[in-house]
Amino acid sequence: MQKTIKEQRMELLILLSNIFIVFLGVGLVIPVMPAFMNSMNLSGKTMGYLISAFATAQLIMSPFAGSWVDRYGRKRIIVIGLVVFSISELIFALGTHVSMLYISRCLGGISAAFIMPGVTAYIADITSIENRPKAMGYMSAAISTGFIIGPGISGFVAGYGIRMPFFVASAVGFLAFISSIFFLRETLSKEQIRENSLAVKEGNFISDMKKSLNPVYLVAFIIVFVLAFGLSAYETVFTLFSDHKFGFTPRDIAQIITISAIFGAIVQISMFGKIVNVIGEKRLIQLCLIIGGILAVVSTVISSYIVILIVTCLIFLAFDLLRPALTTFLSKAAQKEQGFVAGMNSTYTSLGNIAGPAMAGVLFDININYPYLLAAVVMVIGLCISVMWKENRLMES
Repeated sequence: MQKTIKEQRMELLILLSNIFIVFLGVGLVIPVMPAFMNSMNLSGKTMGYLISAFATAQLIMSPFAGSWVDRYGRKRIIVIGLVVFSISELIFALGTHVSMLYISRCLGGISAAFIMPGVTAYIADITSIENRPKAMGYMSAAISTGFIIGPGISGFVAGYGIRMPFFVASAVGFLAFISSIFFLRETLSKEQIRENSLAVKEGNFISDMKKSLNPVYLVAFIIVFVLAFGLSAYETVFTLFSDHKFGFTPRDIAQIITISAIFGAIVQISMFGKIVNVIGEKRLIQLCLIIGGILAVVSTVISSYIVILIVTCLIFLAFDLLRPALTTFLSKAAQKEQGFVAGMNSTYTSLGNIAGPAMAGVLFDININYPYLLAAVVMVIGLCISVMWKENRLMES
């Protein structure tokens, strides 16, 4: 039965709310990490591993969840993802042992792996070819807004207790689960689901990874890994660093992250296209790597709140411009292999998000400045690799 425009708008609003809630939950943990670290006597290594656990679970589950969206239907996978999200946040709120925190983060990664492809496919189903880019843009904005607002809300709500943000997130996730059950309708017919069950194969992760090692692709994907590694290492340690070195409260940390994220989003929306037109994607990538590396080192010697805010704004801006520049470059170069390149872009990003926090946490226990220096070294390596990156290599394949 054809859906009315009003029904489609309601469904789109619920879908955007769902994806917003998930990434809101991802950001909640950032400002309260030091408080959890101190109250539960956790090491920097453990905090890094907790961040990595989310990305690891998401990476492992994504290939399966992607095929399940076609095999079992969009709505079912979205609803399951929301239930898992709500449970994961509740476990984190109630967790009194580090093992419960690990379980929570792994469940959070699984929920993201379910909800992302489910929402993406659902939006594609209910939008026309003409309106789809606009709807996908809304989804991207919902993700970014969740990341931006998450730390801010956490810093504010944490004033009522460091576990309160996770109780709130769990309740909101449960409400999203209820609204999705009542207001979302499956977009695939029973016949389509039956056909997909016979036709869809599980993700060919191993073969795609082998293909990504081809010299034609490898340099580009190493840059993707470097970006994710450097950014996640910096972000993981930023809260612990600010707490241990300067005694910042969760609200102080939330303010810095939120202001930096908003600043980066504004510049990205208003100036990214113009900058690319002037200097091109490759030069912008290299410029961002240079700025990110320098500011990571500068971060180890500053102490003023205002200076920390300015430096953090600039380094987040470098990452915010680097990510779309790299994605745009890969998209242009991929030509007929858009799906493969997009999938490997996500995979190498996840690998960076796993390795960065884990290594940063280990180094933090040795010296609180070492993770920042590591991020700088990794970005310099990425810069050197990008110099060898021939722009026509992918295009000639």
